Amino acid sequence: MNSHVSVSGGTGAIITDARQDDDVVRLENVKRHFGETPALDGVSLTVRKGEILGIIGRSGAGKSTLIRCLNGLERPESGSIFVEGRQITGLDERELQPFRRRIGMIFQHFNLLSAKTVEENVALPLKIEGRPKAERLNRARELLELVGLSDKAKAYPSSLSGGQKQRVGIARALAARPALLLSDEATSALDPETTRSILALLKDINQKLGLTILLITHEMEVVRSIGDRVAVIDAGKIVEEGPVWSVFADPQTDITKSLLAGIRPQLPAHIVSLLSSEPTGEAVLGVDLAGAAAQGTLLADLPGPFRLVHGGVDHVQNQAVARLYLAVPAIAVAQFVSFLEARSARVEVLGYVTSHV
Repeated sequence: MNSHVSVSGGTGAIITDARQDDDVVRLENVKRHFGETPALDGVSLTVRKGEILGIIGRSGAGKSTLIRCLNGLERPESGSIFVEGRQITGLDERELQPFRRRIGMIFQHFNLLSAKTVEENVALPLKIEGRPKAERLNRARELLELVGLSDKAKAYPSSLSGGQKQRVGIARALAARPALLLSDEATSALDPETTRSILALLKDINQKLGLTILLITHEMEVVRSIGDRVAVIDAGKIVEEGPVWSVFADPQTDITKSLLAGIRPQLPAHIVSLLSSEPTGEAVLGVDLAGAAAQGTLLADLPGPFRLVHGGVDHVQNQAVARLYLAVPAIAVAQFVSFLEARSARVEVLGYVTSHV
């Protein structure tokens, strides 16, 4: 279906036909190589209006190239990128400018201009657009109030803490009223307490403004804290995608399990060292549960004696998520696995131990 897209000369806003889907950004089979190395290898992805989508992956997975393709700083060799319904992959530099203004950026190292005051940094995108000074300053003050820095308008970046600098960066990214806020490892340089406050601010902005946010990160805790949906990128491919609670509860790929290892209960190393493939004694099961199954009386109903070796219950997106490690009689493994799987659990037989652990 064709849809009309226009650029308003008065506001710089891109107006799409009401028939367009609510995808702020859509990538279709995007490929980008550097020499023989695929940085993006057939990436297809949507960022939906009003959601917080996390893209998580290790260093070198393709996250930076994805950002640069979204901004038009890199041109994919094939595939399509749509911003608010308009394909941008074939546009020249001049045609790209209004689309770039629809994507606000916040960075790991803030990228503030040291010679300009806080309010001047926030107003800079509007100055580049040629907006009147009074309008620029009014917008800057409005945004500084939003991020809790009204009293720092005349200060310079050198006098600010890291968290305050990032708040200025967020305010600047919002100056032109973007359709998408792109967070590029924005909390990686911050301490845990400051990270929590910045993530809470981003969630608050998402809810107050209905702003779509794309989080690029290597930290699952960032996505877990405020994300609605997560996509895992590895070697230039999206290898897993879904609601954050679902991926957290039941990771499907080894890379996702590895990224989650720091925030999900892991079987203690001294127990792992005792595991054997010989089916004697007790079997140690890894059990993933979500929703009602993670909160109910499932363990009380198990079909025989067992021991809870390790594990815990968390809540992600208001959903209960459990990772439990059970020791059960080796001769009854099939019975336990069948019982658990029939109740929507994912079960792994991790090995066997000959004595209590």
